[in-house]
Amino acid sequence: MPVTKAARTDVPELNILVNRAYRGETSKKGWTTEAHLLDGIRVDEETLYRYFDNPDITILKNLDGSGQITGCVYLEQRQPELYVGMFSVSPYLQAKGIGRELLLAAEAFAKEIGCHILTMTVISTRLELISWYERRGFKATGETKPFHHDKRFGIPKADIELIVMEKEV
Repeated sequence: MPVTKAARTDVPELNILVNRAYRGETSKKGWTTEAHLLDGIRVDEETLYRYFDNPDITILKNLDGSGQITGCVYLEQRQPELYVGMFSVSPYLQAKGIGRELLLAAEAFAKEIGCHILTMTVISTRLELISWYERRGFKATGETKPFHHDKRFGIPKADIELIVMEKEV
């Protein structure tokens, strides 16, 4: 199915998808889990609804043949860059090309709105994920950032540092 823009009505399903992809036992079925690094949730419905109220934020979704959301990506315009975050694919469907399709759609969206750089942050110890992004043209900038202090995004089990990665489109 094609990647399309998500809507406010998708919030409950997006919330389930994102949290299953990153946290808890279900996330361990896929390779993108952060359950070994963080407790708590990745996002909540209140935060997702606020995203839809912000004109600089777009969430793209991928649907399966039955109309269920199988993947999503958060995009925030920070001219001249487009920030990519909350990149999520159902743990049961990872390694089937959904993430690649979402990333290609993010690149197309960036070009459509006049952004020429995709930027993101990745947990520095997530070497397999960093490698996946590098194979898709992202490069570490050398910049690091501390992990969010807001517990709504998870409770670190140890100190976590984020690296900044970019890709020109």
